[in-house]
Amino acid sequence: MERAEKREFVTELNEVFKASGSVVVAHYAGVTVAQMNDFRSKMRAAGGTVKVAKNRLAKIALQGTESEGMSDLFKGQTLIAYSNDPITAPKVVMDFAKTNDKLVVLGGAMGTTTLNADAVKSLATLPSLDELRAKLLGMIQTPATRIAGVVQAPAGQLARVFAAYAKKDEAA
Repeated sequence: MERAEKREFVTELNEVFKASGSVVVAHYAGVTVAQMNDFRSKMRAAGGTVKVAKNRLAKIALQGTESEGMSDLFKGQTLIAYSNDPITAPKVVMDFAKTNDKLVVLGGAMGTTTLNADAVKSLATLPSLDELRAKLLGMIQTPATRIAGVVQAPAGQLARVFAAYAKKDEAA
């Protein structure tokens, strides 16, 4: 890499660290190219990104960001996975790590909070923002449908009673 490319990479990474909902750092030694491409496509489909980071440049990019506390994670062959949704990156990384033991999660950051590997695992078990929105919407709609059912029930019962009396009168 030339100096201009390095400056551009550091600037780009700095923006990533500032704007991302969460960042996960992992070792990828032993992961094949095909597996890495599969991992990247899964992350892209979920709305995140995976980048192989040069440790020295990543540490420089971390300076002045809220995530500066995770700079000690950058040792060895590291990659970063990030997304705007705080749950997406940890979830995809942990799903991939279950099937591939060569990917070792070191930790990460979510805003000012530095996460260790266990925190990333627990974050991955949380529902995503879309799932939470769906649950909240379901909870809001449920009382409305119950109220509609309760209001309609007496009218339906009255209609059945009138129909029964009408059939009784017709029979007589």
